Amino acid sequence: MTCLTKVRYGEMRYHIDSVVADEAVRCGDCAVVRTDRGVEVGTVLTAPQSCDGCDCSAPGLGEVIRKATPEDVDRHKALEMVQKTPDYHFTVAKIEEMKLPMKLVKIERLFGGGKMIFHFLSEGRVDFRDLVKELARQFHTRIEMKQIGVRDEARLLGDFETCGRELCCRTWIGEFAPVTMKMAKNQKTTLDPGKISGRCGRLKCCLRYEDEVYTELRSMLPRKGTRVETPKGPGVIVSYDILKLQVTVEHANGERLAFALREVSKLDERGDSRADG
Repeated sequence: MTCLTKVRYGEMRYHIDSVVADEAVRCGDCAVVRTDRGVEVGTVLTAPQSCDGCDCSAPGLGEVIRKATPEDVDRHKALEMVQKTPDYHFTVAKIEEMKLPMKLVKIERLFGGGKMIFHFLSEGRVDFRDLVKELARQFHTRIEMKQIGVRDEARLLGDFETCGRELCCRTWIGEFAPVTMKMAKNQKTTLDPGKISGRCGRLKCCLRYEDEVYTELRSMLPRKGTRVETPKGPGVIVSYDILKLQVTVEHANGERLAFALREVSKLDERGDSRADG
């Protein structure tokens, strides 16, 4: 029976829908999988689902070759240690020798042995043709140079965030979505760069998690400066708490009191209350 499952693979935590011949793998298993990059070890993320009749040759699909054996897992862990081996230091030395404007972040050896991927940072384009020749001569395999951004660097090297949890980009985020300063302002969080920036130095991805909810709730609240009627008399809204749907009203005597949104109603220019408040 032909099934489909989703597999996470590679240092960049890519996801791929993969064909598996039967239900021999389960969610959470390590598996040897064939991707567009080659043969790799990945983690099965979903239980295999029957897909009899589907086109197993469709582009973009991976193939689960087998459940990883203890030997496969040990070999895979050994390959992951390449960052701390002479391979890494050799490459850094060559980059410095050739005076290339790039920073090596991580080397990735594919499980199948057919390719090495060198992840690097650079502000612009780099002519690394001579470097590739040197690396191919040294490692006797196909060489792929992959330019990445600072968020990708955090995904490759980061560990835990200030919340105490492992970086979201290392655990579940597949593709990076834009995060803007407007989202931080919308959630009335601090604008201190040191507190709203992640390990990558960019705005934290978590700022966009609840942005849609904040935007919806904020649209329900009257703007600052709106004249409203309250159980304590008329006043003007001076601030609000979005999550509590609560507004702070300043009355004529200067007293400021907090009210739930349902307790206030807008006043028109004549001072009459309106039901749509």
